[in-house]
Amino acid sequence: MITTNLTGESLSGSQTLLGDGSELIAVAPAGGQSLPGTFRNLSRAQATAVIEKAATAFGPYAKLHPHQRADFLDAIADELESLGDPLLERANAESGLPMARLTGERGRTCGQLRMFARVVREGSWVDARINTALPDRAPLPRPDIRRMLVPLGPVVIFGASNFPLAFSVAGGDTASALAAGCPVVVKAHPAHPGTSELVGRAIAAAAQKTGMPDGTFSLVYTDNEVAQAMVAHPATKAVGFTGSRAGGLALLRVAQARPEPIPVYAEMSSVNPTVILHDALQERGTAIAEGLAGSIVLGVGQFCTNPGLVFLTRSDALQSFLDTLAQKIRATAPATMLTPGIRDNYSRGIGTLTSSPDVMLLAQADTDARPDHTEGRPAVMTTTGAAFRANPALSHEVFGPSSLVVVCADETELATCIRQMEGQLTATLYATESDLSNTAHDWVLILQERAGRVLFGGFPTGVEVCEAMTHGGPFPATTDARTTSVGTAAIERFARPVSYQSFPDALLPLALQQANPLEIWREVNGEQSKES
Repeated sequence: MITTNLTGESLSGSQTLLGDGSELIAVAPAGGQSLPGTFRNLSRAQATAVIEKAATAFGPYAKLHPHQRADFLDAIADELESLGDPLLERANAESGLPMARLTGERGRTCGQLRMFARVVREGSWVDARINTALPDRAPLPRPDIRRMLVPLGPVVIFGASNFPLAFSVAGGDTASALAAGCPVVVKAHPAHPGTSELVGRAIAAAAQKTGMPDGTFSLVYTDNEVAQAMVAHPATKAVGFTGSRAGGLALLRVAQARPEPIPVYAEMSSVNPTVILHDALQERGTAIAEGLAGSIVLGVGQFCTNPGLVFLTRSDALQSFLDTLAQKIRATAPATMLTPGIRDNYSRGIGTLTSSPDVMLLAQADTDARPDHTEGRPAVMTTTGAAFRANPALSHEVFGPSSLVVVCADETELATCIRQMEGQLTATLYATESDLSNTAHDWVLILQERAGRVLFGGFPTGVEVCEAMTHGGPFPATTDARTTSVGTAAIERFARPVSYQSFPDALLPLALQQANPLEIWREVNGEQSKES
């Protein structure tokens, strides 16, 4: 049992706040026992006060020198690392995720924070553009015009269930919003409240050590009704969310119904199609099936990039591929899922698919799942291209360790299936040179129209945190296909462009001043320069 002392209080900037609302107790998915700590949800009035404190902090925080914000982000990473094993042990108890996975996730979280610190220090992310005055231009003179990105304002972020560290309290949404200069209010996910408190305290400690304005960061426990009221509050300027399609769309509706609509950056459902063309299946079918099985069951399938659909055509190599895939799935033991609700939804999803007369259960894990340990039983199913085209429900996400193999009559039917799909986070193509020279379809174009990240070979699980990564995609993968929640471009979600015309130099932001005191790259009269 985890013995770390937890108060169950929310954090309103530098102050702790015991909620007036209902109680929340964490339950271990592996075994179902209650975990130490009683957490109290905030009332609507309390949550409103937290948002208003964040609004008060916005001006002072946005005006800080970029290096001060960078120091804050670095300090958060240092504080998280200083928590040591108790953080990982609590996350393990609340999520059922293994210690090795959580150790890696903590490393990713800290690396992400330090990556955004580097971005802020380097400074070019503000996209400074300067057109100096042309007073003698005919027929009209040109005024001095300077443009850059500035922070939006307070951001409300919702912690994710499947990443208690990397997509939650100190995750990518928080890191990128703080980097942009926006105060952050995080709603803790009810599946891991203890982990959230530990991480929230670490951020609060970092804020105090680096002298951040009070209200720059807050952590709240609330129910869904109060959380929606936070989104509706006029001081809130953007929302970050990772979770279900229903949850993301509920927040989007609230945000759009405001007198001043605001952006909701929601990452929602994705089934991440994998396309295997004829010759690739002939040459590497067994190896692809083995790797695919591993990707399907990785993390008990609880990744937004889980390959939930596989498309191929009939060929001599098809049966060998299916046999290998089935063998690997049967040999994979059930494992603990994040919450009973996620496990129940997964079981219902498998039941819905297998009850369809057009879907055949190819294989399930040989070992039955243990209900008391919230286990998910891996499964793989098959259907035809014709059935897939006729039944849109076959393309719906089943969040867990499963995949549906769609066997198409030919490549034309396969292309039709892909084109009728909704937007996805990822799409993967297996093809040889002969496949690509013989096909009449431009597979790269077809797949990029449906996904934010296109892979040539490999498997979509595992999202590299780097400058070039896009973790987003057309609706309903996300609510805004122009953005990413991973990588340095994520900072752009929480900023907007402002142009300053004919301003005295002393009144301009540092990034636009004549001497370029931040020494950043700027576009000056159409050319990139660091010169003053």
